[in-house]
Amino acid sequence: MGVRENEGTGKPLGILPGLKVVEMGQNLAAPYASLILGDLGADVIKIEKPGGDDARGWGPPFVGDSSVSFHMMNRNKRSAVLSLDDEADYKVFLDLVRDADVFIHNLRPGVENKLKADAETLMAVNPRLIYCSMSAFGHTGPMANRPGYEPLLQAFSGLIAINGDPSGPPSRVGPSVVDLGTGMWTVIGVLAAVLERQATGVGSEVRTSLLETAVSWAGRHIADYGATGIIPPRVGTGHNSLTPYGAFEAADGPFIIAAGNDRLFAKLATALEKPEWANDPRFATNAARNENRATLLPLISELVGRSTVADWIACLERAGVPCAPIHSIPQVLEHPQTEAMDIILDNADDRLKLTGLPLSINGERAGFGTTAPALDEYRDELVDSAPAPESGHAR
Repeated sequence: MGVRENEGTGKPLGILPGLKVVEMGQNLAAPYASLILGDLGADVIKIEKPGGDDARGWGPPFVGDSSVSFHMMNRNKRSAVLSLDDEADYKVFLDLVRDADVFIHNLRPGVENKLKADAETLMAVNPRLIYCSMSAFGHTGPMANRPGYEPLLQAFSGLIAINGDPSGPPSRVGPSVVDLGTGMWTVIGVLAAVLERQATGVGSEVRTSLLETAVSWAGRHIADYGATGIIPPRVGTGHNSLTPYGAFEAADGPFIIAAGNDRLFAKLATALEKPEWANDPRFATNAARNENRATLLPLISELVGRSTVADWIACLERAGVPCAPIHSIPQVLEHPQTEAMDIILDNADDRLKLTGLPLSINGERAGFGTTAPALDEYRDELVDSAPAPESGHAR
């Protein structure tokens, strides 16, 4: 593959040997999809426009010449700058696609046709190609050609409307769950298409979009609305259908109690020295507790406020009631459970605290591998190694 010497502890998992991926992505969604494939062992070639992926400049913070965001999404890749409206560069691009298994892009709708990087063109060059396109608002409908970013799609899909404390304004979900989720759905589509290709010998076109992902994340609230005709209210850290299930304020700060069924509520009531609540008709069932939430939650809050978070965590854990402190990011990193999972990847630069894939296979998690490439770092190598057009696609 010609990659640099491993710059961290461990390496990509070798479960996708020989899978070649060409990514023409920016920002998060497409780069995240190819990152997952790269961590699983695929050979990922990142085609960047002149000037590079916009995410290179998404800082501060920066590590070296690139933003932390770019480092997060682009390890284990090789970068080449190609201008597809240049005849020589376009030929190099086609040669790379001809030898690829997967092509992934999140170009603005219509740009792929302008660049002659559309599915019809590339799958004619390589009939075995799995062609993956990501759009913002979907591939059909009156808004199909609109561009979009994470907060726009969270707003449009209803995610912002259902997130946040009811006493304050609606709130964006902090992590870019729409971008990252779209990347994950793309990988699921790729892996399914790879299996199908084993049977048929031909590639597939995989389409995903930010809006489809965002609407799917709002699926529970959509289902609740369909069943009741009532718009689900914002409940902060709570849950529309479970009580008590959310944050409570102890004497020195908030923590989470999640008594998600009647058995756990009875244990909570005993721990709060209110065992009679388990038989109180207002609280005995989850449906009753939801109906009487305005009565029950203040009663719990008054009792919880008498002691500290640490005391309550210890008490409730002894009682078998699910609970958790609300950690800061440093507390997460320092916690022995986080350390035991080895999900923060070891590498040569302590400033790059990057999370690995949240999965392991046969007890092994993908390691760090190589750092995100410098802009155009592998162009000469990739041009020299690109197959001649007549070589076809033998795999």
